[in-house]
Amino acid sequence: MTKLSTCVWCNYTAEEQAKFYTALLPDSRITRVQRTPADTPSQKAGDVIVVELELLGQQFILLNGGDMFRHSEAVSFVIPTKDQAETDHYWNAIVDNGGAESMCGWCKDKWGISWQVTPDRLIELAYDNPDADSARRAMEAMMTMRKIDIAAIERAAEAA
Repeated sequence: MTKLSTCVWCNYTAEEQAKFYTALLPDSRITRVQRTPADTPSQKAGDVIVVELELLGQQFILLNGGDMFRHSEAVSFVIPTKDQAETDHYWNAIVDNGGAESMCGWCKDKWGISWQVTPDRLIELAYDNPDADSARRAMEAMMTMRKIDIAAIERAAEAA
């Protein structure tokens, strides 16, 4: 069976996005660039129409389709992180490259794609925590943050 791929609509920025994403994420690479063999209503023969890539080992397709569709937070990419340094690295790379901060570990890249930079420790403290009060405090702390601060969530979870 063929693997499932996610196709992401781009406003003629597929190559730029693919280069940024594959440089940002480990185990990532561009696997194929397809060019339109004929003129289309919006592109000339030879223009890039599709970039196929792997991000963290998962297959994606970036389609140069124009500006008729917009991205929303209804779909986001989640980057699990192991510590604060990794959380800072991904968050800062996305935001500092023309992106925008949002709440609760979410941010958008400059092309409008939403990302969740999610530390494993947040999941442990807020969702996998057998202590309901501790989990509530961790969640309440997270709800006040833009980029996740693991130490602050740990302090909140441990508070009595």
